[in-house]
Parts: sequence; structure tokens; C-alpha cells
Amino acid sequence: MGAEAEASEPIAAAELFRRHAGFVARFLVRYGVPPAEIDDVLQEVFLRVHAQGGYRPGPARPTSWLAAFAVRLASSHRRRARVRERLGGDEGRAPEDPAVRVELDAAMRRLHEALQQLDPEHRTAFILFELEGESCASIAAAQGVPIGTVHSRLHHARKRLREALAEHHEAEPTQLAGANR
Repeated sequence: MGAEAEASEPIAAAELFRRHAGFVARFLVRYGVPPAEIDDVLQEVFLRVHAQGGYRPGPARPTSWLAAFAVRLASSHRRRARVRERLGGDEGRAPEDPAVRVELDAAMRRLHEALQQLDPEHRTAFILFELEGESCASIAAAQGVPIGTVHSRLHHARKRLREALAEHHEAEPTQLAGANR
């Protein structure tokens, strides 16, 4: 009963936070949440996890399961930000942290821009599998889709990213030439 009973015990939100807050923050940045808003969305993710009673071991790993929360909350956060923007509620917004801007080099910006062109399902699958090392089985379980769907999403995400990065590379000399006029 020892290890098997312990393996099926839920993991509390506080423990999940200690173990995986860095992962969730990186995921949110890669998913497109502005750096100045990461703390708010991160906090909201773990508040919701706490309200749900933590993570119960199953086919989805804790990180895939947390990413599913992060996707939903990032989308909600984005919608609320658009509403605030339309209503003129952007006053008092903190400027982007200069240290964060310095860390982002040109290649990361291009990848980020290309990721934003993907639809949310493809973007999520790509980030979790390629950048965070999650298994397809875990991603499928967390998203409630067949594993073949995850494979398909990865295939299409990779194809679209290659196209977007190639388009950006081809456009660079034209943009520079136009800037010199």
C-alpha cells in the first residue's frame, strides 16, 4: 500500500506552486501573456487550483494539468484586458520591466511572434511538447482529446511555425531596405 497509496494522494496547491510556479510562468510568457501581467495570471492559476483541491494524479502530469488551467485563465485575462482597453482603463498600468526586455533577444521575439500566429490548441500543444518536454499522452489527458489529436496539432504547429519564421526571414531584407529610403 505504501508507494501506490502515496502516488494517488492529491497534491495541494501550495506544493504545486513550490514545484511548478516557474514552469507556469514560463508557459504563460510563451503563451503570449505580457510580462507585466504574468504575476497576476500566475496567482489566478494557483488560486483556482487551490479552489479545486489541488492535483489528483492521473494520466495527465501536474505540469500539463496546470498548463490547461493557464490556457483558460490567460484567455480570460486577455478578454478582460481588451474590455478595459475599450473602456479606457489602462491608466496606472506598470511599464514593462527593462530587465525582461533585455533578456529577450531577436530570435526569441521571432519565435514568440510566430507562436502568436498559431491558434490556441496548436500553440498549447507545441509549447507543452517542444518547449516544456511534456509527453503527448499527458497533453492529451489534460486537454481531454485523443493522443492522435495532439500529434496532429504538433504537426500543424511545426509546419506553421516554419512558414512564419521563413516569412519573417524573407521579409527582413525588404524591411531594412524600406527603412533606408
